[in-house]
Amino acid sequence: MIPVLIRGHNLETVYYRMLTKSSSITRGTVLIICRYCSNINSSKLTEILEKTRYRKKPPGGSRYLPEPNKVFHFNAWDNVQWNEEQEKAAKEKVELNSQLTFTEDRLKDLNINADKHWDAFYEIHQNRFFKDRHWLFTEFPELAPDNTTAPVRVYPSDGENTTTIQNGNKVSQAINNKRYIFEIGCGVGNTIFPILQYSTDPNLFIYGCDFSSKAIDIMTQNKLYDTNRCKVFVLDASKENWEVPFHEKSLDIIVLIFVLSAIDPTKMNIVINQVYKYLKSGGLVVFRDYGLYDLAQLRFKKGRCISNNFYARGDNTKVYFFTQEEISNLFKSAGFLEEQNLVDRRLQVNRGKMLTMYRVWIQGKYRKP
Repeated sequence: MIPVLIRGHNLETVYYRMLTKSSSITRGTVLIICRYCSNINSSKLTEILEKTRYRKKPPGGSRYLPEPNKVFHFNAWDNVQWNEEQEKAAKEKVELNSQLTFTEDRLKDLNINADKHWDAFYEIHQNRFFKDRHWLFTEFPELAPDNTTAPVRVYPSDGENTTTIQNGNKVSQAINNKRYIFEIGCGVGNTIFPILQYSTDPNLFIYGCDFSSKAIDIMTQNKLYDTNRCKVFVLDASKENWEVPFHEKSLDIIVLIFVLSAIDPTKMNIVINQVYKYLKSGGLVVFRDYGLYDLAQLRFKKGRCISNNFYARGDNTKVYFFTQEEISNLFKSAGFLEEQNLVDRRLQVNRGKMLTMYRVWIQGKYRKP
């Protein structure tokens, strides 16, 4: 029975399928199979098992793929560069899924009922859809400079990425000075709550807003929501006038994480101009969002495209996929100084199904002079 299950599979594939489980029971089963299968090198399999048994990420916040044939040894690889063939295939896929666009009536409904679509999203998923962003403090240590547990990020040195100030070198707060952070698109608190958990700074206060009133309701009912340390409210950030509980030029940091992509591209400049208005001189914007040719974009079928690189998901929420140049131009035209603009290419692996999934995110830091 056991040899029949193995027969017909590539030897390396068999090894990696076994590696998807790391329990001692599974390891023992693998070695028993080796006894019945003369075509399996048990010593090689044992070596692979030992190498992948402990999957702790190395220092520096990155794990690099040394050889393509080791892709299934771990669940994710950082800064994986694409070849010309991959780039061409992705471009063709986007051209294909962009052929059919929405009618004017359908677009009107998407825009008029945008808040209702997000309310429906949170009504279904509550606080279970997005994971808390504990990676924040590796990418953006400025958010909690008193937290020393996060690994220091090591950025790749290549022509595609620019980082002029790393790891929050400009973060300097005078003792007893109040520090204000504002997150746009806070959802149900997946960014705000980790900051409050990891930072013990008594002078830190965080504001948050979201387009969805349902998201705000869910967040305020969370036991971690502390009105002495944070305040959240409903806001359409694409409006030219904001009704907010703070003054212009009063914020130290504004957080834009996977939120600008949900806004109509024609209104993105309004958001960035408003961000500039409410930041202090020397204030910082931390940004992370979907990049061009991300897996999420390539998965869209025909008929979901609104405009160039702008789509409507099946639940009618919208998403845009950025290039580095677009982000750079958007912030610089509003008066910001660019401190970081990088593309984060992540290769995620489903070791059980033997699938590789390429993610592309744009990350930036922009400072108000």
